[in-house]
Amino acid sequence: MKLLAFLMQTGGHIAGWRHSRAADNALCDADYFRALGRTAEKGLFDGVFLADYLGYHPVRGASVFAGLETPKLDPLVVLATIAAETRHLGLIGTASTTYNHPYDLARRFASLDHMSRGRAGWNIVTSTMENEAHNYGFDSHLAHGDRYARAEEFVAVARKLWDSWQEGAVVADKASGRYTDPSRISAVDHEGTNFRVAGPLTVPRPPQGHPVLVQAGASATGQRFAAATAEVIFTSHPTIETAKAFRSAMHAQLAGFGRTPDGLKIMPAVTPVIGRTLAEAEDLKHELDDLIPAEIAISKLEGLLGNIDLSQADPDGPLPPLPETALAGQNSTRDRVLELAEREGLPVRELARRVAAGRTGHTIVGTAEDVAGTLIEWEKQGAADGFVISAPFLPGGLEDFVDHVVPILQDRGHFRREYEGATLRENLGLTVPVNAFDLDPGLRSRPEIW
Repeated sequence: MKLLAFLMQTGGHIAGWRHSRAADNALCDADYFRALGRTAEKGLFDGVFLADYLGYHPVRGASVFAGLETPKLDPLVVLATIAAETRHLGLIGTASTTYNHPYDLARRFASLDHMSRGRAGWNIVTSTMENEAHNYGFDSHLAHGDRYARAEEFVAVARKLWDSWQEGAVVADKASGRYTDPSRISAVDHEGTNFRVAGPLTVPRPPQGHPVLVQAGASATGQRFAAATAEVIFTSHPTIETAKAFRSAMHAQLAGFGRTPDGLKIMPAVTPVIGRTLAEAEDLKHELDDLIPAEIAISKLEGLLGNIDLSQADPDGPLPPLPETALAGQNSTRDRVLELAEREGLPVRELARRVAAGRTGHTIVGTAEDVAGTLIEWEKQGAADGFVISAPFLPGGLEDFVDHVVPILQDRGHFRREYEGATLRENLGLTVPVNAFDLDPGLRSRPEIW
């Protein structure tokens, strides 16, 4: 199976940062992220995965805000820091297609891929928070469909830019004084609905051809975008049945884009709460959940349900009917929360605590043997190609997984004992994309600047 380590601040559990084994005030500390990278590489993880937002979630009340939000550095800067400490570990960073430009982002990811010798990955997101729009000078967020239309064009332009340097473009001939062969560098001449980009890129084609493309959208539009674009899907499922259904549905969509399942790795997020015994693991889970302030849990639930106000709801009663505004449009996370509330009949207080503790993904509480057994069962049942391991607290939770779960996976023949290749693509079993300008030389055009 494939494994990514989700470096969600100081833990995937919302209160993980409060645990005694979580790092103290480490989110702006380079040594903290370097150490996490070394731990993940020691465990032979395919890569690390950094989330990102360009603003803040809407919350009610300053006290909630103070408890909920933590620093978020630029993922590519953090990944470059980790790259210097590792040799095989993939480096996947989140970047928005809504509040970036293809030329700048293509250049940054190509640079990271070169500096890491082929280990970069891009988690493509479309952004979801109004505050992000306000931070970039817009009155409101783009509509769901418009965001994905922009994302499709954004990725198409980035691919053209990565391909704008063909094989043999770098000559570096000291005798003749020629560093490049201009005939092997092409303009992209893109003129679309959202972008006009002349090209070429100022960076040679990345070692992997393109950085590995990752996507996490779960709506119908997001799934279609992933089927057309993604090479890894970071997804979230509470049960093996929903994970199997999702993977099967995604595979069915691939054919429509001329793709096959071997070019897509579907990796659900899993939070392993590990103890020496089941009772110890359950105690740890209760300890973590008890560290969640009630107001933060409710605020988190309000945000996941479309920024509604639950202040008048009975915390020990059922979730009240949502307003029409909260139910409008596609929102896969909202739908999963509503499904959970209905399936288990949870009162508001418990629903809030449940989604705050583990979102809508899968939490495994047990011994290292229990965790390994569950991962193996999901893989064998066709629910996953691998997993995004979201340790409840960092660095201790990741260290527990590497020291105790990875050896069991190896002994049972379900995980590598050494890296297969030098790049993230090679380790994930993904092929290098064919250069579009080599595939169709008719696309080449000489940049006007020359």
